[in-house]
Amino acid sequence: MKCKFNLTSRGAHMFDAHAVALGPQGMLVINLIMLSLIGWALWRAEQKLSSGSDLVILVLLGAFAVSGRILLDPIPNVQPVTVIVLLAGIHFGAPRAIALAVAVALCSNMLLGHGLWSLYQAVGWSAVGIAGATLSNRLYINGRMMIPTLAGLAAVSAFAFDWIVSLSALHSLSSEVFLVYLMTGIPYDLLHAVGNVVFVAWLANPLSEIMTRHIAPPTPMAVRDPVSSRI
Repeated sequence: MKCKFNLTSRGAHMFDAHAVALGPQGMLVINLIMLSLIGWALWRAEQKLSSGSDLVILVLLGAFAVSGRILLDPIPNVQPVTVIVLLAGIHFGAPRAIALAVAVALCSNMLLGHGLWSLYQAVGWSAVGIAGATLSNRLYINGRMMIPTLAGLAAVSAFAFDWIVSLSALHSLSSEVFLVYLMTGIPYDLLHAVGNVVFVAWLANPLSEIMTRHIAPPTPMAVRDPVSSRI
């Protein structure tokens, strides 16, 4: 490994980190540290918000979801977006969860790669948000998040999302080959499901508490959406 030293204006030698070659494990550790720092910074920012700031919280959640998806990209099919969108559907309702899903898909794909699949990813995560909103009364009971039930739904959502995104392959594959394509993708679906369960164990309770603090009260003239969750 070659290391370079640059001469600064003060005459001191400064180590040039660009010359350090990190392996996949080293990069993953750095990404996890960066994601933790982002999560801590967003948590600190949330502490200064007044209650009922649901739209601001959605922006913060979107920033964390985009960062998590990009930084965890080295781990195949493991990212926090599915669980975050699911929680957003439970607490904020389908419309806001759909907006979050589409924004995260678009923003993260600007770096990871944007194309026809982005539309299917947006649809897949929107379906996850709608499922969370529809089942919110069974997932959040008496002020408590039902973690085992949520973990099961998150695991199922992994397969549902991946299969919806896989439909984009029909634009270039025949139906016979498509079935083989789905079967070969099952190990990646399992990785997504396991990752979702881990994210539920890690994020569900703290994010649920944050979202609950910032559910905006309905206005007197507001008409309740039939799939509007707890709002």
